Amino acid sequence: MSRKPTPAQSGDRARVEVLFDKPQALSRLFGQYDQNLVALENRLGVYITARGNRVGLEGSAEQVAVARDVLNDLYARINRGEEVDTGLVDASIAMSAEPTFDGIIRTDGGKGPGGGASIMIRTRKKTIVPRTPAQAHYMQALTSHDMIFALGPAGTGKTYVAVAQAVAQLITGSVQRLILSRPAVEAGERLGFLPGDMKEKVDPYLRPLYDALYDCLPAEQVERRIASGEIEVAPIAFMRGRTLADAFVILDEAQNTTPAQMKMFLTRFGQNSRMVICGDPKQVDIPGGVEASGLADAVRRLEGVDGIAMARFTVGDVVRHPIVGRIVAAYEGAG
Repeated sequence: MSRKPTPAQSGDRARVEVLFDKPQALSRLFGQYDQNLVALENRLGVYITARGNRVGLEGSAEQVAVARDVLNDLYARINRGEEVDTGLVDASIAMSAEPTFDGIIRTDGGKGPGGGASIMIRTRKKTIVPRTPAQAHYMQALTSHDMIFALGPAGTGKTYVAVAQAVAQLITGSVQRLILSRPAVEAGERLGFLPGDMKEKVDPYLRPLYDALYDCLPAEQVERRIASGEIEVAPIAFMRGRTLADAFVILDEAQNTTPAQMKMFLTRFGQNSRMVICGDPKQVDIPGGVEASGLADAVRRLEGVDGIAMARFTVGDVVRHPIVGRIVAAYEGAG
């Protein structure tokens, strides 16, 4: 029986699992690359997990109830032979003004590692959840601040999580472009002359950014979006003179910028944009080691500035193979 939610129901955390009896229909229900689920998550602020013919929903009691009713409505439409797309998702949400609460489980669970509400990033290929309290804080900052500095050792997910958030926002249309950049600085060695055109010369420096992209989007989509200009991967020198509006901008290996380069990059910030600056202040590879790192200089100047968040990671936040954390700790302990 349909009934309006009480205030307590609206504010409670809740979860529910929906079971569908025709697994073969779920690809149509979810949409290509799960676009219908992504739309439902973004419109209602719920978190969705799918395993086999079971779909888990988590969020506020009211929004979970709406999401469950919408999924059931869309599933019924598919069984009647109708086609389902994101437009129909919106229409179904609009018609679910009085969600049914039968079977909704209210819980104080669903907490992330940081003790707050669950948080996740859904991309076309995978869903990313925080694996340490620092990652949970970082993922929350990525949704609430215009500029985020992610500081800490290798293997803590600084760049990977930022790329995943950027891809998610590009998919949903909240930004129009994804711009990934890093300084073209060798890590201690001298590579000498590199053959090929400009792209072939700089791509080796940008490979880690491509790797993160291909982990979040199907390869054909990465190539298509790069060709159309929706995704741009370029050295920091290519940013000079530009205004980066309607974009999610990531600067990786920021510790290898000079103060002048960092100032140039930060002042490219445009309307409706988000900028993430990732780096390890203890791993500076600026040639000669004479000039101060632009990352350390920017953090010193900008910490506490409104709209700018600082996400700090330690060796305890390393999420690669456990031995990576022990290696980082050994080097840091050696002074």
